[in-house]
Amino acid sequence: MPDIDLEPPADALASDHSFAAWAATVAGRRLLEVRQEGLEGKELKDRGDQVSHELLMELLTRHRPGDSVLSEEGRDDKRRLEAERVWIVDPLDGTREFSEPPRDDWAVHVALWERGDLTAGAVAQPALGETFHTGAPPAIPAKPAGPLRIAVSRTRPPAFVADLAAEVDGEPVPMGSAGAKVISVVRGVTDVYVHAGGQYEWDSAAPVAVARAAGLHTSRVDGSPLLYNQDDVLLPDLLVCRDEDAGRILKFLADYGAL
Repeated sequence: MPDIDLEPPADALASDHSFAAWAATVAGRRLLEVRQEGLEGKELKDRGDQVSHELLMELLTRHRPGDSVLSEEGRDDKRRLEAERVWIVDPLDGTREFSEPPRDDWAVHVALWERGDLTAGAVAQPALGETFHTGAPPAIPAKPAGPLRIAVSRTRPPAFVADLAAEVDGEPVPMGSAGAKVISVVRGVTDVYVHAGGQYEWDSAAPVAVARAAGLHTSRVDGSPLLYNQDDVLLPDLLVCRDEDAGRILKFLADYGAL
């Protein structure tokens, strides 16, 4: 493993927001190096998961030693349920896309849950050279004229998406990585991300934190809150959109029985 500077610049430790952004960015840069190691397919996926997880665990151990961690690639230590601060991380969201250079729809997620809710988060999209975080939430671009652009999984789109698109004059936009899809709404590349059918807390925690900070609607598909640091980490459905679009989308989902 190449030498990685595990000592952050001073401003990275100024807040949990800046620390999350720095940690996600450093892990993302390391993943770009892994992409150049000559591996392919499953070997590249597994190597990316392992390297990013180990690096993030090292950064958290060094710089947030008193906090608990829930990582997709780590053992679930249930002591986190009694902790006041829990980092929820996905070291490599979108392993399929990561293993298909030059695709950029993969991400690193770093979020902080604190006393009942998400309080900080960062989503690095290394192949875009960008990290989106709660310390400096992006301004949502104005929605362009035309169909409502609905981000959906490129491999497992929910069955109701075609009907939703017809109902709201929308068009599906397939892409990988839950983080990339949520951030596509933040970036104004799409207008809605709706998912039902299987995700876990680490898939959405950091992207939801960023989306909330940017002023977007975030909920489950029945409109109920997204809850994190739960005993059962399954969080299978998600809606992220502009506030003005939430009502009609939630009504469709309720009528359809999407949950």
